[in-house]
Amino acid sequence: MPHFSARIQEKALDEATVPALIGELTEAVVSVFGDWARPVAAVDVFGVPEGRLGVGGLPTGENAPFVTLHMREGALRHPEVENAPARLIAAITEALAKVFGEQAGRRAVVEIVGVPAGRSGVGGEVV
Repeated sequence: MPHFSARIQEKALDEATVPALIGELTEAVVSVFGDWARPVAAVDVFGVPEGRLGVGGLPTGENAPFVTLHMREGALRHPEVENAPARLIAAITEALAKVFGEQAGRRAVVEIVGVPAGRSGVGGEVV
């Protein structure tokens, strides 16, 4: 199951940007892996209060999104999906720029974390 955690400056989040971000991040993973990923994609959006986001060792008022995508390690190396990590990073960055503007896209940090088989579960069961 693809699971996004997005940390965004709180002042950039509102009733329009949160659903847009959830939709665009979901479409980013779908653009790489196909429609099967849509119903199982999960997105958590966390607002970072003013003064609690730093870049280059200093607090910044600019929106510098940090997005982590956790998913099965095997999916990231699947032979039918070439260059999955690079494609995901590009698609996620594009999604952030679409929602928050080009500057946020340029400042975005995207991290792809592969979860080894047997190290995740749903409803108490290893999957």
